Amino acid sequence: MEWAEACATRRSGSGQKMSEKICVAVTRQEKYRFLVDFGENMPTMVGDEPPPLGEGAGPSPQRLLGAAMANCLCSSLVFAINKFKGDPGRVTAMATCTIGRNEANRLRITKVDVDIALGANPDDLPHLDRALAQFEDFCTVSQSVRLGIPFAVSVTGPDGRRLK
Repeated sequence: MEWAEACATRRSGSGQKMSEKICVAVTRQEKYRFLVDFGENMPTMVGDEPPPLGEGAGPSPQRLLGAAMANCLCSSLVFAINKFKGDPGRVTAMATCTIGRNEANRLRITKVDVDIALGANPDDLPHLDRALAQFEDFCTVSQSVRLGIPFAVSVTGPDGRRLK
């Protein structure tokens, strides 16, 4: 099944209003390197595990999660400041993912710190205190991670038979 067809199948509903669904396709190239396809009119990218598993040909899934959280938080902060007619100027962020082991000795992201820097003078931003108090609530990604996102996994063979 082609990417667009698979995504369209997941979007179809029973006539009831449903939440928006965003599809991202990931296809193995070799070893631990995957081509990540975000859909029509968006560039693809390569994700890869760092050595010794992969070759580090692209960002690891852990880095992509950090990037998604930082990007969403920055966008949410810009939105919140813009609501009060402010312009934050150049906004940059550094996401630091701490990776540790759980009780079963499996690697997990145990913490994410996101440090955001505004380019504009804070004294020139109207109602910055209000924007800072609310912007995290606007961030779809970080709030979803904070709550713990439910997810389902299925595995099928080349014949379409469901294995898991």
